[in-house]
Amino acid sequence: MSNIDNTKNLKEYPYLLTREQASRFLGIDPKSFDKYMRPHEELERFMIGRQERYTINSLIKFIEKQSV
Repeated sequence: MSNIDNTKNLKEYPYLLTREQASRFLGIDPKSFDKYMRPHEELERFMIGRQERYTINSLIKFIEKQSV
């Protein structure tokens, strides 16, 4: 993983994150997550019923890819 591991206590997060947990992990508002992150097809997500879930690894990979 990346340097984000050094600044976040990963044990406080479940493996599959809700949008609110993903937002908190990234340090952004859930509305910003909805506007800037969720519309991207490149962001890996898992559907559990009708609810999206994200992994920390997929969030990190997406951010690193977008920041190049």
